[in-house]
Amino acid sequence: MSTTLEPWESLEPALSVRQVLMLERVLAGEPEVVAGAGQLDRAVRWVHVAEAADVGVMLSGGEMVLTTGVLLAGDEDKQAEYIRSLHRAEAAAVVLGLGRAFPAPPDVMRRAAERCGLPMVVLHRPFPFAELTEEVQARLVRRKFAAVSMSEAVRTALTGLITAGAPLQRLLDEIAHHSGCPVVVTNLAHRVLATSGERSAVDDVLRDWERIARQAWGHRPGRSGTGGGSEGDGWVRAELGGRGERWGQIMLCGYRGDTATGRLLADRAAEALVLHRMLGGTSAHTWEEQSAQSLLTDLVSGVVPARQLLPRARAAGLPVNRRTFVPLVVRDGDPVELDRVLRLLGLPGIVAELADGATAVLLSLARDQDAAVLTANFAARLTGTIVAAADPRAAWDDVPAAMREARHVADAVASGVLDLPAVVRLRDVHLRGLVRLLRDDPHVQSFAERELDGLLCDSGSGEGLLAVLRTYLATGRNKSRTAQLHHVSRPALYRRLEAIQGRLGVDLDDFEQAASVHIALLAHDAQQG
Repeated sequence: MSTTLEPWESLEPALSVRQVLMLERVLAGEPEVVAGAGQLDRAVRWVHVAEAADVGVMLSGGEMVLTTGVLLAGDEDKQAEYIRSLHRAEAAAVVLGLGRAFPAPPDVMRRAAERCGLPMVVLHRPFPFAELTEEVQARLVRRKFAAVSMSEAVRTALTGLITAGAPLQRLLDEIAHHSGCPVVVTNLAHRVLATSGERSAVDDVLRDWERIARQAWGHRPGRSGTGGGSEGDGWVRAELGGRGERWGQIMLCGYRGDTATGRLLADRAAEALVLHRMLGGTSAHTWEEQSAQSLLTDLVSGVVPARQLLPRARAAGLPVNRRTFVPLVVRDGDPVELDRVLRLLGLPGIVAELADGATAVLLSLARDQDAAVLTANFAARLTGTIVAAADPRAAWDDVPAAMREARHVADAVASGVLDLPAVVRLRDVHLRGLVRLLRDDPHVQSFAERELDGLLCDSGSGEGLLAVLRTYLATGRNKSRTAQLHHVSRPALYRRLEAIQGRLGVDLDDFEQAASVHIALLAHDAQQG
């Protein structure tokens, strides 16, 4: 599902005191800020014309109060209390039209406003307050209507994506499009589960994630808020959860619009992600698996340079400074069980399922830890699996090549090599590993077809004889062991071996001929795998 909505940064921003003063109608009144000049970025929620001395009791906060001060003239106590009451009511600013009551800015009111930090503006030329009220109110109403309309449009777009079965990443891409800034989803430990946005901007956020997370979540509690700096700096977050359970957060990182709009967008995004989780039957843990899978897949493929993946690894909670990295690939391993074993042993690392029943594990160990011993301890906790490992790497840039090495070792033993050590390394796969690397070479493929043609051309008995040949060569041409593994008598095995030699035209007692057939069979199995 696609949408034609414009990015949220194109919204007309909420009016601040400074922006109101820059309106053409206001400029005609020659405004002068006489107090509170440092507070002109306060948001104006409404404009209120009032002459009553006790106007503070009529306000609810955020109003720009317009007055001629006619009821305050000649009474300095009333003037000071008037300003203090506006401050207590959290008014945005007070605008005083100079004229008969006050031909010049009243010093008492100016000093009181300065002490309170309340912006005080005087108009030097006669100005119809009704015109200012009309324009500001119209702008604010349009702004609220636009915010509500776009909020519903974003909700509709995200809901449409969810009902269409879109993945989490597609939702985040949509949210990033509307927010115009990086979007980050984390678990409760502030580990990054997913991101979206312009790649360079996302990398900048992740590179400094520890500081950002510390400041963002150190902010006051609530459903949504800001972090990464002071109020309005654009770090807007919303909690993910439901039915009394919190399981994550979503953050807009560096949102450039006004804070209220950012919070509205963050809330719509949070609603969509919770709905996505409920309808899809997924969990926060599943999102963690997807995050790890994306990272490790990129590491194995080598498409993304390792240096660019470092911020993602750090934000995912993997220690990366002064560490030893041990890449593992486990055949027929359950990712959930592998992650449980890591936690049980207290080993920092990430786990992700790859293709073809392989699961990648990247351990991050302290430099003074024995990588070989810890890897062996990890493998000893697993049953019915093959643990392939690359040699430890001290540099992060070397991790992708090491991950591919571990994957290669796992692939080389996938068809089942007898008498394997608990942790299989490159030196353990010998010829099988070399053939695996060369399996796509046309010359190797042609060689395998030519050497095994007598068995491959017969899809019936040839397949059974091929299995016997495979076991016979894998056991070092041990006839007793082969007969035992295939549950046949030795005379029956001899008849099958004679049939194999007759079809292939070779003498398996001849070392060179047996080696040639063995290499061809390894190449054939590698191509099939």
